[in-house]
Amino acid sequence: MVKTLASFVLLFLFWLGIGSPAAADITDYFQERELFNHAWQIVQRTYVDPTFNHHDWGKVRKEFSNRKFESREQTYKAIKEMLAVLDDPYTRFLKPDEFRTMRTSTNGSLSGVGLQIGIDPDRQSVVVISPVEGSPADQKGLRPLDRILAIDGVSTQGLSLDECADRMRGEIGTDVTLLIEREGETPFTVTITRSLISVNPVVAKLDTVADHKVGYLRLSQFNANAAHDMAAALTNLEAQGADAYVLDLRGNPGGLLDIAVQVTKLWLDRGVIIYTVDRQGIEESFTVGEDNHALTHDPLIVLVDQGSASASEILAAALHDNARAKLLGSRTYGKGLVQSIFELEDGSAIAVTIARYQTPSHLNINKIGLKPDIEVKPSHPLQRTEVATAKDEQYDRAVKLLMAQLDSPS
Repeated sequence: MVKTLASFVLLFLFWLGIGSPAAADITDYFQERELFNHAWQIVQRTYVDPTFNHHDWGKVRKEFSNRKFESREQTYKAIKEMLAVLDDPYTRFLKPDEFRTMRTSTNGSLSGVGLQIGIDPDRQSVVVISPVEGSPADQKGLRPLDRILAIDGVSTQGLSLDECADRMRGEIGTDVTLLIEREGETPFTVTITRSLISVNPVVAKLDTVADHKVGYLRLSQFNANAAHDMAAALTNLEAQGADAYVLDLRGNPGGLLDIAVQVTKLWLDRGVIIYTVDRQGIEESFTVGEDNHALTHDPLIVLVDQGSASASEILAAALHDNARAKLLGSRTYGKGLVQSIFELEDGSAIAVTIARYQTPSHLNINKIGLKPDIEVKPSHPLQRTEVATAKDEQYDRAVKLLMAQLDSPS
């Protein structure tokens, strides 16, 4: 009787599918389905455009409901296809390794060739926003607005930003070949050796000009160290007697919004830094509180160019619109969108555009950029060793304007 009962229990367990291969398949199926649905729900809840690029977002979900996700890669592919409907290069899926790389980058280090890339919305092509200072790409002479046509012979047309970035990553010491298109030149190839790149966001120096001391601060990106390093450098220059400043945001592709807010507070006593507008049209402002005290009130000129994007534009606009500084250089890149990162249960993530931002004067700069107060276009490409020297026409012009301001009768 006991033996018969044991056999019945065993048969009952197999009838339920417990421990069987079919049950494992069902479990995997539901796990993959749950991952896809979680990604869909995040977009449905947070995406800035309530029309979802004029698509019925519920219908989009149903279009994938008949698929059987037999592997994690198939699920990832489906999520990417779903996000492609939005036609937004900044709303994108990140595999676990890509998400880890992003977090490492914002913490102050990264590996690869050292390029910050974006999508040119007019030509839908991959474009260099800025090479990281001192990186292999920088040493090879790549410039903002260079177009990347191919990576190791594979066309970038139709590839996402993360797919392009993934192809440029690789083991330290290995090579990657890029086909580059530069305005006014014949397309050319450049082979770059990958390396570990440490990003020191702030470079500072003090120049003595006539009877004045000009503090020069170059901010290369808004990573986790940027506000702390900027505060330390600014405090040090103040202690050395700087009486005017040049803040160099050229080639700075942006970074963390909260870091941009923190850096702005180093220069302003009060005022609006940025407005953000979400999908409901609800406006939120980031402001400098009345208890804040700027580290300096000395005259300031901010250098910008086509490689100044996102958080750089937030800082530049805040200083300009609050009458704290003048902008000098060329029109900025024009990225007026805010993304938030949502981690999924397997360590992957989705970057979602959750808001648009406006400058303190309520200017929407997306795809437009900031126009400088004083436009100065260099007559020749600037070598890295010439930055912030007399050969740097934009820096030289900024210093002369500051000298005139300091020497003018009050």
